[in-house]
Amino acid sequence: MFFSNILHGQPSIKKLRAQINRSDNRNIVFNIDEVRNGKQLSWVIKNAEEKIVVKEFKDSKDSLIVALPFFAAEIFLKKTKDGYIGQWKKAGSKGDVFMPIEIRNSHLRYQIPITKNTTNLSGRWRAVFKNADGENSDAIAELKQVGNNLTGSILTTTGDYRFLEGVTNGDSLVMSTFDGTHAFYFSASIGKDGKLTNGFFASGPTSIETWEAVRDANVELDETDVLMKAKDPSKKLNFTFPDLNGNMVYTQDEKFKGKVLVIQIMGSWCPNCMDETAFLSKYYHDNKDLGIEVIGLAYEYTTDFEKAKNNLMRFKNRFNVEYPLLITGVISSDPLRTEKTLPLMTPIKAFPSMIILGKDGLVKKTHAGYAGPATGIHHEKFKAEFDAMIRELVKEN
Repeated sequence: MFFSNILHGQPSIKKLRAQINRSDNRNIVFNIDEVRNGKQLSWVIKNAEEKIVVKEFKDSKDSLIVALPFFAAEIFLKKTKDGYIGQWKKAGSKGDVFMPIEIRNSHLRYQIPITKNTTNLSGRWRAVFKNADGENSDAIAELKQVGNNLTGSILTTTGDYRFLEGVTNGDSLVMSTFDGTHAFYFSASIGKDGKLTNGFFASGPTSIETWEAVRDANVELDETDVLMKAKDPSKKLNFTFPDLNGNMVYTQDEKFKGKVLVIQIMGSWCPNCMDETAFLSKYYHDNKDLGIEVIGLAYEYTTDFEKAKNNLMRFKNRFNVEYPLLITGVISSDPLRTEKTLPLMTPIKAFPSMIILGKDGLVKKTHAGYAGPATGIHHEKFKAEFDAMIRELVKEN
């Protein structure tokens, strides 16, 4: 049975370096502050500005099981003289995924000799990624370098890779992040011409892509291809699904009539959905008196209602969600997910996606992906544009 810890008194803090190992040695590292107060224990997982607090453990003399706060992920560890060794488990669309992890005493993220860089990588970069099938996709890298420390994020048309942290070392860079269910590794060579080449992006046990980038302060992404659209804009978008208590919620319920309705296409497994939920939850709390409602429409990794409910309940509690989260009963990887749930819309191509209905129940706007707080100016731009759009829609008769 997992138990929650609440810290009291003066705790001791141990600095740890965690490394998730891949067979190609493109290992994903992150930092942990392990806080102990007597028998009470908590972790703070650290990636750049992000701090993920973990308070649920099963702690015994020779082992430690860590229940991560969302994403239905766990870490199973055996205690060693200088830390832990074990397995990280996460839920996947095709079943559970396991990867080896080792955790050692260290305050460093990358334990490599650091040589001085003549190039500062701070700024915006136009990036191109190539997957295993040879398909290219555009991205934007927003980087900040202080000394040899490198932070930032990489933004795609469907979201961003959240809080990346790493180092530059002479003619190369390496960055990583871990949020509980996603483990990402980025590396690249820094050319004498300032370009980033020979880049690798590794995620999970085996996935690999290549990438390169050039500086471009004005680059923007074209999201046209990933946007959902109403097949017939003159028809109202109606659906009904159960909430976490099993009660059916219908878009024509009295609660939603005459209001602007934001429909969030999401899943508890999705890290960008986490960032979007944090934003929408606060926005709804602060602005619901404007005449706005929000519905979260969840596509989980399972069709089992109770399992989906448990995952979403942790998600709901984590972000103090006051609007209803509805369980579609359709898994996120189902190729017919849109036809089964939103047949009046073109296919869902990104998690998260957003559909905004006017007070007349018609689709007024759609949005794909989410630029989270790690993307800086892109995040602030989205928040401002979203607020302006909502305020304009609530004025309509």
